[in-house]
Amino acid sequence: MSIFDVAIGFTIMMGLLLMGLPVASVMVTMGVVGGMVLYGPVLLQSMGPVIWGTSNEPVLTAIPLFILLGELLLRSGLADRMYGALALWLGRLPGGLLHTNIGCCALFAATSGSSVATAATVGTVALPALEERAYRPSRSLGSLAAGGTLGILIPPSVNLLVYGSLASVSVGQLFIAGVVPGILLTMLFMVFIAVQDILTHTDKHDDVVIPWSVKIAALRHLVPAAVVFLIVMGSIYLGIATPTESAALAVIVALGFVAAEGKLTLGFLDICFRKTAKTTGMILLIIVAAFTLNVTLALGGITGVISAWVAQQGLSMVELLFALMLFYLILGMFMDVLSMQVLTIPIFVPIVVQAGVDPIWFGIFVVLMCELGMITPPVGMNLYVVQGVRGDRGPFSDVVAGAVPYAGLMLLFTSALIFWPQVVTWLPQAVGR
Repeated sequence: MSIFDVAIGFTIMMGLLLMGLPVASVMVTMGVVGGMVLYGPVLLQSMGPVIWGTSNEPVLTAIPLFILLGELLLRSGLADRMYGALALWLGRLPGGLLHTNIGCCALFAATSGSSVATAATVGTVALPALEERAYRPSRSLGSLAAGGTLGILIPPSVNLLVYGSLASVSVGQLFIAGVVPGILLTMLFMVFIAVQDILTHTDKHDDVVIPWSVKIAALRHLVPAAVVFLIVMGSIYLGIATPTESAALAVIVALGFVAAEGKLTLGFLDICFRKTAKTTGMILLIIVAAFTLNVTLALGGITGVISAWVAQQGLSMVELLFALMLFYLILGMFMDVLSMQVLTIPIFVPIVVQAGVDPIWFGIFVVLMCELGMITPPVGMNLYVVQGVRGDRGPFSDVVAGAVPYAGLMLLFTSALIFWPQVVTWLPQAVGR
């Protein structure tokens, strides 16, 4: 098999996806048809054990638990009070409530693990206050779309779980590796908002002086997010729980917070469980389909063919990573996050590891580039989510114009990580787990 054959197969698969066919169906079809062409019916005997083994992967058990955790906190109304508390502390900074958008997204990301849920929830809470204070729509919407992307980087993250499963690396180390980049990216967004406000003076911040007693009292609304984050990361850091066990502990604590809010009813649980089941079924179906395709990729030696072709190009490690940045940037304009991950991780991880890249670092790199795809048109999911929750039904161009500067910041941030990988690798190495 030559690199030309691989390119034809990839082009066919991308064409089917762009036609709107389901991702799982395309991957299973390509895996089975490609395998039958290469090896005949004997390949089907290998598919069964792979599907069974994938379905029984212990780390995948954490996915429904983290999704349920996000659903419980999402639908309990805690985000409203969280936003109000942060507004009291950040409202007087240059940029005003735009800082609250980013801060609330970062905190909610530490509990939901979902970019779309983060953008939708915080956007629903924030936009009425932003419109009331006459913030420029592009800046408001852009900060919400970009802040929502933090949901798949700051742990716990379902996308990091998916990467860990596909790349066979420690999910615990991935979670720990995401902490410092997540904090730094949040700070970078907030610095940009402050500088933009100082230079343009287009938006008003809160001039009302809030008593310290009120600010301190409001901090209690941040407790649920902080406790859930500490339980997940603390239990993994201390080595007393696996990611799946930490997710179960967090769900139990979240149920306690929901009960304290008086929302723990059968109807509430029914909605949360149904939504969790639907989302989990979609994710696991795609993962199983990806492993089915991986059987054909492995038996056909396709990864080896691509690795040999890359080696022939004489690219350095830095050049290779920048080439992958460009590839993901283009791919993210047309595909959703999960599809990008399951299609590229099994192929690229062996190549970059052979080039000397730490697979934990590459996991953060992939998630950052997938984040970028959430705010790049025409298929930037967060752009449509934020546009959907705005009340004035203004033009979609407002969201795009507001998100473009953040996309540039994310490219710069990812580029910096290429030259200073210690930003990602330092904490996992220090923890040693």
